[in-house]
Amino acid sequence: MFSIQNLSFRYAGSRQQVFSNFSLELSENRIYGLLGKNGTGKSTLLYLLNGLLRPQAGQVKFMGKNVVERHPEVLSEIFLVPEEYSLPSISLKEYVKINAPFYPHFSNEMLRQCLDCFELSADLQLGSLSMGQKKKVFMSFALAAGTRVLLLDEPTNGLDIPSKSQFRKAVALSMSDERIVVVSTHQVRDVDALLDHIVMINQSGVLVNHTVEDICNKYRFEMRSPAAMTPDVVYAESSLQGNYVVVPNNGSDITPINIEILFNAVNTGALSMD
Repeated sequence: MFSIQNLSFRYAGSRQQVFSNFSLELSENRIYGLLGKNGTGKSTLLYLLNGLLRPQAGQVKFMGKNVVERHPEVLSEIFLVPEEYSLPSISLKEYVKINAPFYPHFSNEMLRQCLDCFELSADLQLGSLSMGQKKKVFMSFALAAGTRVLLLDEPTNGLDIPSKSQFRKAVALSMSDERIVVVSTHQVRDVDALLDHIVMINQSGVLVNHTVEDICNKYRFEMRSPAAMTPDVVYAESSLQGNYVVVPNNGSDITPINIEILFNAVNTGALSMD
């Protein structure tokens, strides 16, 4: 549904190019993990996908329409949850009454279910909430909006440990066959069980663009003692418990992906998904 074609972008007044001739396709029924080092343009890419930033060259198209043209039928199908935001000092019911009409597929039932996941009441005054509570309320509204695209920038920042589990449950609850979810995060351990597709970027372009299934079919992620290190180890990282390693999967059982180790292995050049 999303097509990014030969995208080039830099911020006004900056000589540094964030993206140059960047291309990417995003398909429905996927939860993407958008990963990259600081400054590689993850948040910028979300704003470009939403049409809030305009590229100097190239296009971002959603269902064949250029997002910068801000067609109402496109805007009603894309919801961006930025890393930082504020909510007005009104009741949640009033907030929903004002904003829900912009989203034709908004579901009050889904809002209730998401609020239940976060153990929150629908009878809330937004101005009296803590930062973490505001994040959970806004996330619930975003999931209930029913848009075909949901863009999340560092969604678990500010959430305590139980709330991170509740967040994963709420996202899974709201997922549909037509939806695209893109999660930009550094906190990969918070969302690794949720993701089914990994996109890793740097200033040179896309380093990884594969499903979790494809990655795990190609590599195993294991913990090994120093005595168990073998020549087939592609990447190793020591810890107090032993060595985290990446090895080729030569027909063995599938292991759960370790996205943090995958990220480090790719960025050091030890591993390539080509």
